Amino acid sequence: MNTAILESILTCPHCGHAKQETMPTDACQFFYECENCKALLRPKMGDCCVYCSYGTVRCPPMQEQRGCCG
Repeated sequence: MNTAILESILTCPHCGHAKQETMPTDACQFFYECENCKALLRPKMGDCCVYCSYGTVRCPPMQEQRGCCG
């Protein structure tokens, strides 16, 4: 069994600001406020969380192919 990567760089689609964040392992993160432009990011349609939409690494449940928030 592989260990999930817990660090992901979120990039704001509005201003391009990028920041490394630690992903939660026990819940989906539906909202994220960009610290630069203050835009409130939400998952894109079909994605379970902001990390799957805007991160460099998908969330831990998706990495482990067990589905998110299940």
